[in-house]
Amino acid sequence: MENETIYILAIESSCDDTSAAVLMNDKVLSNVVATQEIHKEYGGVVPELASRAHQQNIVPVVDQAIAKANIDKKQLSAIAFTRGPGLMGSLLVGTSFAKSLSLGLQIPLIEVNHMKAHILAHYIDDDSMKAPNFPFLALTISGGHTQIVQVNDFFDMKIIGQTLDDAVGEAFDKSAKILGLPYPGGPLIDKYAATGNPLKFEFPIPKVKELDFSFSGLKTNILYFIQKQTKEDSDFVKNNLEDICASIQFTIIKILMLKLKKAVKLTGIKEIAIGGGVSANSGIRKALIEAQTKYGWKTYVPKFEYCTDNAAMIGIVGYYKFKNNAFTQQDVTAKARYLIS
Repeated sequence: MENETIYILAIESSCDDTSAAVLMNDKVLSNVVATQEIHKEYGGVVPELASRAHQQNIVPVVDQAIAKANIDKKQLSAIAFTRGPGLMGSLLVGTSFAKSLSLGLQIPLIEVNHMKAHILAHYIDDDSMKAPNFPFLALTISGGHTQIVQVNDFFDMKIIGQTLDDAVGEAFDKSAKILGLPYPGGPLIDKYAATGNPLKFEFPIPKVKELDFSFSGLKTNILYFIQKQTKEDSDFVKNNLEDICASIQFTIIKILMLKLKKAVKLTGIKEIAIGGGVSANSGIRKALIEAQTKYGWKTYVPKFEYCTDNAAMIGIVGYYKFKNNAFTQQDVTAKARYLIS
């Protein structure tokens, strides 16, 4: 097994991106992502439209991933797929396809937890990244999740803090919607924040017990603030957009860093890694890198392409599960709620 070359075909379909990747051991040979543009018209992901788009995209995306990897499908050792968490309709497309292909090629099937994959993306063999040492703390931040996870090993993880309501990605996107920015608004807040004054407007920091998070109150506060200011000046948002975005981003980053500092103090672990779509945010990445000198942490920021939903991160989990003989049976079903355990 140690000298064996393992080829993993990975499939990711948890939300609105259809992705397929091929890994040779822990190295990515291809990582193809088809993004669904239709949701921009609706200001958010429409589950029914997402699942239909996955059905249209999955065959060409998988075909392209295998072709780019320059291998024959008969060389594949196993198929890894996202079982959950995510949108049920989207997950069903990926799960059904993976099961069928596994059966047709008569190779093992490997289920993957999407959030674990965000964490273990750091272990992809890439010259531009270094993998954290065990144990480490992972801050997983996405449109649907905000968690602090203590990672003791590839298969030993424990959530020690999580959001009690909205996820940080939703806080970014809903704040952007309040400001009249198009979907997805999180990256736009990051863009405008770069030239704004983060101390211009002050928003409250939620008081939440232990290591848990809450963002619903912050969203409401931002809404009331904008409503009040636009009553007095209809051009308030237009004239202050950069400063508003910078202030919102500053507040969200402060919330995340306060909880991380508390987690480090409670666990004594100073190795910190981030993962999830929101970890592509430049302000968060900068704050985490600065924490190395400010707090004496050792921080790990993944390559941008491994932050957003992609199949390469599914493949790296599939590789380690393959080495551990952790295979899945054909009666496996998708799980919209699938907790890290």
